[in-house]
Amino acid sequence: METFFTILIIIAAILLGLVVLAQNPKGGGLAQGFGNASQLGGVRNTTDFLEKSTWTLASAVAVLCLISSFMTGTGGTTKAQQNEVEANVLSDAPPVLAPPPTENNQPLQNQDSK
Repeated sequence: METFFTILIIIAAILLGLVVLAQNPKGGGLAQGFGNASQLGGVRNTTDFLEKSTWTLASAVAVLCLISSFMTGTGGTTKAQQNEVEANVLSDAPPVLAPPPTENNQPLQNQDSK
């Protein structure tokens, strides 16, 4: 399911990029190529379509990202999972052995230092 939403996000993002590139920053864009307003749809309708497409695709990308985020979770571990991992690590670890006791409980000295 994550893959499905990822593919939808990629498609919507590519379409959004194409729609934005088709627009002119000064308001003409693709609509300017339709010099005659008597053509099917007209210049104004093309501009409206591009603007509505931009908002729709941007909203779709945002919503799909949120849905994808909620579906995948935080990626972290819960406290129960963390406790289980710690228990497995501790049970698999070799026991820690204390050094053998010395006379008068003095720490062992290096034999080379004498």
